[in-house]
Amino acid sequence: MGNKLSILLVEDDTQACEEMISYADSLDDIIFVGITNNASKAVEIVKDTLPDVVILDLELHSGSGSGLTFLNDIQSNCPQKVPYILITTNNSSKVTFEAARQSGADYIFSKHQDDYSAKTVIDFLRMLKNVIKKRNERQANNTRTMDSPEQKNKRITRRICAELDKVGISPKAKGYQYLIDGIRIVMDAPARNLCSQIAGNYGKTESSVERAMQNAIAKAWRTTPIDDLLVFYTAKISSEKGVPTITEFIYYYANKLKNEY
Repeated sequence: MGNKLSILLVEDDTQACEEMISYADSLDDIIFVGITNNASKAVEIVKDTLPDVVILDLELHSGSGSGLTFLNDIQSNCPQKVPYILITTNNSSKVTFEAARQSGADYIFSKHQDDYSAKTVIDFLRMLKNVIKKRNERQANNTRTMDSPEQKNKRITRRICAELDKVGISPKAKGYQYLIDGIRIVMDAPARNLCSQIAGNYGKTESSVERAMQNAIAKAWRTTPIDDLLVFYTAKISSEKGVPTITEFIYYYANKLKNEY
């Protein structure tokens, strides 16, 4: 995601979601990595995508859980790397606000204030962008230091799976695990004869592994909405082929993710 501020939106108001996304689409330094009205799902998305920011509605009447539920769960599930949390709410209880702050909320926007809008919220975050990025970088460095090798491996695999999910590559695809392995290998060091190396690990032929990975990529590019592909896969693709090659795909994600670890 480079220099873009990555945001998870936890909101149960459809119109509010549309307004946030619409304004973000007009900017080149903001990207939404997910939208949900479910507090538990939001925690999983944070663990998978490691967003810089969570815009959090306290009351998820049309969803599941609450903003306070999310705040409590995120503190216990992601203690080394917690995103900047900006609350937007119709609630005006000072007691609730204090509980939210004690649970980790960084800032609270009342939806009742005169100048409240999607633009106001996102512009506020853009003003803090550099500070948020630096804070998250420090947290990431601490996480890398504190993780055991097993924890690090699990976390990296979860990140890869989340990225594959964004572009529509199904875990049911035969090439899914091969792509994960390929990205993991290249994250450690550039590799020659990558398909052969993966094939040897599974007792498969090189051609079958190559075919499975290319088919998984090709199917995603046939079935995933083009707008999603343009957002989540930003590398250049040959106009003649129309889909990434295996090498292009694997190296794109390896280079993208290794900067996080």
